Amino acid sequence: MKEHRAHGLVQLTFRNPASVVYLSLVTVAALFVTVDMLFVTHDDASLAGVWLFLLAAPTVFLFMIGGDLLAGAVADSAAFLYPSLVLSVLVQSYALGLFVRLMRGGPLRGGRRAPSGSVPGSAA
Repeated sequence: MKEHRAHGLVQLTFRNPASVVYLSLVTVAALFVTVDMLFVTHDDASLAGVWLFLLAAPTVFLFMIGGDLLAGAVADSAAFLYPSLVLSVLVQSYALGLFVRLMRGGPLRGGRRAPSGSVPGSAA
């Protein structure tokens, strides 16, 4: 049963078209930020990292607010920022998967759909 839930979680998070496009955009933005940080010299601060936060919004801001409420010094560190950024992207990818399933008419839970023309709850 747990394997079925894990498979459904992976399916919704990584294996639907909306999530794949979203995760691809996040990956491209992360590569852009990395290249900008490592190989481009700037006289002032670069705003390349803003794209990652815009793609991870609004959940990344919820994590940041929660971290600030729990322990302000921890929330300002990179050890909190990067995992919260990754976790927020994964949460949003899962939410996109649920939304796609809902729009396609599938069940929100892992159950199976009844065959077309059958009445739920009736004995076949």
